Amino acid sequence: MSNQLVTLVRAAVLSGDLAPGEPVVESALALRFGVSRGPLREAMRQLVDEGLLVTVPYKGTRVLDISVDDINDIYSMRICLEQFAFEQIWERRGTTFCAELRARNAALLEAIDAGNDATSIEAELSLHSLAYEWTGNRILMKTWEGIRGRLQMYWAAHHKAHNITGPLREAHDDYVALACGESLDAMLREIDGHMRRGLDKTRTFLERRTDGSR
Repeated sequence: MSNQLVTLVRAAVLSGDLAPGEPVVESALALRFGVSRGPLREAMRQLVDEGLLVTVPYKGTRVLDISVDDINDIYSMRICLEQFAFEQIWERRGTTFCAELRARNAALLEAIDAGNDATSIEAELSLHSLAYEWTGNRILMKTWEGIRGRLQMYWAAHHKAHNITGPLREAHDDYVALACGESLDAMLREIDGHMRRGLDKTRTFLERRTDGSR
């Protein structure tokens, strides 16, 4: 039940049904999903750990609100983290790594084709997680996990900015090909370029949203 509730609440956040900055009230959600407050509280705790919800003492729990500054910070950190991950694993890649990367990309394409935005975001995170997993670096992995929630909100905003339910089908073709290629320099450039694509539109979307709320 708890895992199902996590999925339901996560989908509500990423779809915008629970808007950024909106208070999350246990009683209202329990009524909405027809569940008791115990399992719901456990699901909310997991989403706080993921970073999608934030709890402020004496003020309660809210949906994470992501700003233009957050976008810039996430963008700059992601480039460094992902480039470092590939630098660490480059000489240890092989058929197993590439097969798993392609399988995760296939799962992403399936979610895109199904028009399921929340699932596509999870699949995209899973694809990008592989390099981190292969490093065996616990601190790096913990850092990556610490920004996953903000990335989910970033991608949800990005998809709204482009009026899409997931990334473009071909968005990761070069990423996957170069990750399994022979040139580390080419892969590092692709990571930088991959992170930049669509950034301006997403930033503009958030700026307009902020202006409209004033």
